Amino acid sequence: MLKFVLRKVWFFMLLASCATATHDTASSNNSSNNRLVVQPETVYPEAVISGQFDFLADRKPLSLLDLPQTQDGDYVLVDGYYEADYKSYCLQPGTPSPSDRDAYLMAPLGGYRRDIIETILRNSLKKPDLEQKNIQLLLWSVVSGSNFNKLSFPVQSTAVQLLSPKQIFELKGGVMGIVKTIATTLPETGLGNASRDINNLFELGASSYEVYERVAVLRQPSVIRHADYKKDQWYLQPEGYYVRYFPNGYQNVKIQVYVPGGSVDSSGKKAGNYLLFDPVTMMAIPANSNAQRLGIGAPVVDVIRKVIQIQKEAGKEKKQPGIPKNPKTV
Repeated sequence: MLKFVLRKVWFFMLLASCATATHDTASSNNSSNNRLVVQPETVYPEAVISGQFDFLADRKPLSLLDLPQTQDGDYVLVDGYYEADYKSYCLQPGTPSPSDRDAYLMAPLGGYRRDIIETILRNSLKKPDLEQKNIQLLLWSVVSGSNFNKLSFPVQSTAVQLLSPKQIFELKGGVMGIVKTIATTLPETGLGNASRDINNLFELGASSYEVYERVAVLRQPSVIRHADYKKDQWYLQPEGYYVRYFPNGYQNVKIQVYVPGGSVDSSGKKAGNYLLFDPVTMMAIPANSNAQRLGIGAPVVDVIRKVIQIQKEAGKEKKQPGIPKNPKTV
């Protein structure tokens, strides 16, 4: 029995040590306990290929929310300039809140709890009535490895509405209990201290959101590391469109998307596929500083989604009958 337990512990320690080696979970030097921290240079080399598009300064962007969406929540892009405001969430406790000093770009969610975090963010789209602070507390509990049973009733209730029974079981202990035990053996870091402090607050049953916020969101200037990244810079995505982020603190972010003319053909496709953008599977990360990493949730303005059905087979997307070519015709 002892050999079996030791073998399990060794297996999870190996997973923990290897997590930062994967291409979508590269972490910074001060992030041993948080697999969501990434460096833009290692995640999206395309980020250095950018444009300013000064001519857009005289154009009013269309609402990204007016575009049709797939059943999975992806926006179906067509040529144009778009923007929308979204609720955002701190995913890296112990770092400064975004400010005018910080330039942001897009990077994929990653890490051993990516599925739980993405599920929370994804399902928050369907539950716009849930209080943003309770969703944030739930996310802080997830990334800090806190005891689910110590969470307040409103936060537990939020979790039940956003997560599957299996994911709740993991947060209550499950196999994650072994990971949480091993996490205590990881090197001490600034981020680790923040996560441990948040964990202690949950253990003590602190009821004030502001107490958690003071630990997770530092009220100090960020450290600028790459001054060549500009706040208004566009970042080219592999599919050929451009994205940029304008956070307003850590709880709100404006996302702008620019799709150059001719990016899709008359059928609304590029190389046989729709041009899709899903903000939830990505996070906004600072390109030039140590500011917050942000998860993207529901739009600030609740709208009726214009959903189109798209079948995906072997990475290919097929158009169904009756799908409009122009979102304005929906």
